[in-house]
Amino acid sequence: MYLPKHFAETDIGVMHGLMRTHPFATLVTQGPDGLDANHIPLHLDPSAGPNGTLRGHIARANPLANDSTVNRKILAIFKGPDCYISPSGYATKAEHGKVVPTWNYAAVHAHGELRLIDDRDWLRAQLDGLTAEHEADLPHPWSIDDAPADYIDKMLGAVIGIEITIDRLVGKWKVSQNQPAANQASLIAALDGQPMADLIRQQQQ
Repeated sequence: MYLPKHFAETDIGVMHGLMRTHPFATLVTQGPDGLDANHIPLHLDPSAGPNGTLRGHIARANPLANDSTVNRKILAIFKGPDCYISPSGYATKAEHGKVVPTWNYAAVHAHGELRLIDDRDWLRAQLDGLTAEHEADLPHPWSIDDAPADYIDKMLGAVIGIEITIDRLVGKWKVSQNQPAANQASLIAALDGQPMADLIRQQQQ
């Protein structure tokens, strides 16, 4: 990933925060026919390894579940808030007009090794945790135990677990750090109420 120094985020806690808030990742692998991408929700365990460990599940029918794909490098891409930035949001537009549009965004690339886990107890624990995490804020949280046991048993047989031990994390926060303070302040006002305004404000601190 192209990463100018002023856009680099090196704080593991900040990167983990984005990964937890935006867990729907793009998994990129090199297959026999070239690059392949899968879109999978992943759960981050920050305490497993120096950079954390990602866990999830995929359909057994997914080529990623083929034995020939295990124990190889994988890239998990997590995308946070993004936003078109209009020149009209810059305070210096009225001063000299030397402004152009851009796109602000935050993203984390997690590099690691893919491991397949064909263990029903592991899968059940992973699914229980994933479901509980995403149902927690709903008015009537659903639990796996709400479904018939034989149905859940059948569903478990259709998926396989995946685990990615993160070797390296790369974070990019392109949130107007290259703009003067006046433009950052005017963008925060123009984007008030949007997630990008908060990201710009956080980088000022």
